[in-house]
Amino acid sequence: MRVLIPGGSGLIGRTLAANLSKVNYEVFILSRSPEKASALPENVQTVQWDGMTTRGWEHLVEGSYAIVNLAGENIAGEGFFPARWTAERKKRILASRTDSGKAIIEAIMAAKNKPDVLVQSSAIGYYGALNDQVVDEYAPAGNDFLAKFCQGWEDVTAYAGKVGVRRVVIRTGIVLSKEGGALPRMILPFKFFAGGPYGSGHQYVSWIHLDDEIAAIRFLLEHPETSGVYNLTSPNPNTNADFGRTLAKVMKRPYYLPVPGFALKAAFGEVSTVVLDGQRVIPTRLQESGFNFQFPGLEPALQDTLTG
Repeated sequence: MRVLIPGGSGLIGRTLAANLSKVNYEVFILSRSPEKASALPENVQTVQWDGMTTRGWEHLVEGSYAIVNLAGENIAGEGFFPARWTAERKKRILASRTDSGKAIIEAIMAAKNKPDVLVQSSAIGYYGALNDQVVDEYAPAGNDFLAKFCQGWEDVTAYAGKVGVRRVVIRTGIVLSKEGGALPRMILPFKFFAGGPYGSGHQYVSWIHLDDEIAAIRFLLEHPETSGVYNLTSPNPNTNADFGRTLAKVMKRPYYLPVPGFALKAAFGEVSTVVLDGQRVIPTRLQESGFNFQFPGLEPALQDTLTG
């Protein structure tokens, strides 16, 4: 069965493609930068895509089993340090997701034999900054930039459900992997014996091990009874302080030097909300559907990620 992964050259896309290829899926990664999709199995193909149109890949949708839409510019930027959210950059981030989503819907509409399922990526930023309030998939959207951004991101492919395509929305937290994502940024101070909490440390970190992220996407792809929104986060989120202490323990480093919130805001501006404003998100619907986490607890997850 064929699976298309628009925006699949990033950490999650590459890992998912390799995983699917091992069980005889025919996988195509659609990317503006195919060269980033390196070290892939020979049976995973990459296709150049402009991120805005169906040119060059529309024919692949015909008869495909699934589309997993991961397309979009990184909200924190491509560099090691987060890039500021200027007005222009906000527009570009949103456009990178809405334009790609519109192209995917156009390709689905043109296909006579439409995909069985569309998995639409999103983020737990949908819920806004809620401190220690526990939220699951039944919680309403927030009203800050990230929340409105995620709403627009999700809404652009909603039409797929109206033409008989099962649609799943995955709202992902911080994905734990030493190969990319947020964790390499988080561990750097600890490497230099300078780790500590960000801001108050009371804000919650909702995370998921990369293996569980990929397993959850596979689960949702392969269980036709699933549809709608699913949080892809561990059932046990941690405060920033607990996360840091556990990280220090796993790395055998001290934990004592806090990073003041005002310093982060001064250095990075509004994007600092990603680490200073917490979200205590749990995966109620995913667990109700029968999914079992391999790494529900933080310390084993970090042990496996950093030393496994």
